[in-house]
Amino acid sequence: MKINVYSEIGKLRRVLLHRPGKELENLAPRYLADLLFDDIPYLKKAQEEHDAFANLLRENGVEVKYVTDLFVEAMDSQNNKLDFVKEFLDLSEINNQYIREALIEMLTSMSTREMVDKLIAGVRTNELKLKQDIFSVKVRKAKLGIPFFLNPMPNLYFQRDPAATIGKGITINKMRTPARRREAMLMEYVINNHPEYKGTPKYYEKDCPYALEGGDVLVLNKKTLAVGISQRTDPEALEALANNIFHKYGDSFESILGFLIPESRAYMHLDTVFTMLDYDKFVVHPKLEGIIKIFVLRKEDKGYSVSEESGELSEILKRHLELEKATVIRCGDSDEIAAEREQWNDGSNALAIAPGKIIVYDRNYVTNRLFKEAGIEILEIPSSELSRGRGGPRCMSMPLFREE
Repeated sequence: MKINVYSEIGKLRRVLLHRPGKELENLAPRYLADLLFDDIPYLKKAQEEHDAFANLLRENGVEVKYVTDLFVEAMDSQNNKLDFVKEFLDLSEINNQYIREALIEMLTSMSTREMVDKLIAGVRTNELKLKQDIFSVKVRKAKLGIPFFLNPMPNLYFQRDPAATIGKGITINKMRTPARRREAMLMEYVINNHPEYKGTPKYYEKDCPYALEGGDVLVLNKKTLAVGISQRTDPEALEALANNIFHKYGDSFESILGFLIPESRAYMHLDTVFTMLDYDKFVVHPKLEGIIKIFVLRKEDKGYSVSEESGELSEILKRHLELEKATVIRCGDSDEIAAEREQWNDGSNALAIAPGKIIVYDRNYVTNRLFKEAGIEILEIPSSELSRGRGGPRCMSMPLFREE
């Protein structure tokens, strides 16, 4: 069962997750912003909530895969741990030779499972045994506000962002911030080395010069993609993606809708303000509905054409997806306070597991009521801790196989 994702709503058969681990316990208030967090989730409860999410998926016929399991399987089949660790340290900007040598020795001496868990959790300065007392290391430790030689990766439970599955291929993403840039290495290694996924077309690679994150990529149908031009994704990345998908790899996609959204922490990705629920039903943050600009990149014999769309969002969607109607549900029922609160807690970030059947956070009760009234079947999961990372059910999951 290789990658097959030609919609946002086709029945979900296989999905990729990461269960949060000790990386969350390496968060502290003084460097939260550096690691892109606003608060510190309580790990025990976050894991319980994540397990409830995974179990709900399984109960609905979805095979759950964990990225660390796939990585371990791929690494153990190739046994090139040293090369991976060196590249990981390069992306971590570990240039001090004494620290680098000590980290290589520490990490390569571990089992693959121990190694990947430690890479994700981070290496504190008091964990690393240096062979001698080095002046430069002492000064570095004194200057750094963060007590790590290798920073943790607490955002990894948002598996949507480091890679994005599109059709029969995948993007390995250049993440916007250094805090998240290493995350793409795990799925890249799986795609390059795992027997089941080796050979999957890569529509984008992490060494591309422009930022692209998976929360900005929506597969609306077999012909149409939507890509957010956002705080985390550059317009040049969309251009490179269009060239690769339209011509280099020849998949079925014929147009890409580029959604230009304000650069804001609250609206970091397209899927934090807009997701697809059914063939003709969508949810959007009402504050942005009237100000989002939409550009269309259309496949041509050579290259692509670009035009700007005008009109209501529902009309644009109806036209491009060839629908009789398009219903747009407004997060928070257009109430200014409720919409802002529930969008912050990912009320617009629904994961469709079948047409008209979605997983949502239970806390967004205003928007969830609207879904029910629109005939959408909703499955609620608890979210007091997971939502502190600013991502919802769609953010936490990357589909590997959907029925067409």
